[in-house]
Amino acid sequence: QNLLNVELLGRGFAWLDTGTFEALQQAALFVETLQNRAGFKVACPEEIAYYNQWIDREQLTDLAHKLRGNEYGQYLLDIAASDFSGPRQE
Repeated sequence: QNLLNVELLGRGFAWLDTGTFEALQQAALFVETLQNRAGFKVACPEEIAYYNQWIDREQLTDLAHKLRGNEYGQYLLDIAASDFSGPRQE
């Protein structure tokens, strides 16, 4: 019937099943640990758009300035200030 579609997830992807309260807690802990230890945010739309070249540095900076009063805005400003030579490789 050809109704099944499979999407292979590359390196850097994790599937988190959050169908139960316990699984949701485990997923939240995983994300918190990853962000704290690796120093980057999980599923940051602005960062994803920038690294995929859907927005440029100026647009990222404009978005970051709207959020400059918090840690997330500073994270975006740090990304905008860093060297960037194209989309991330898997």
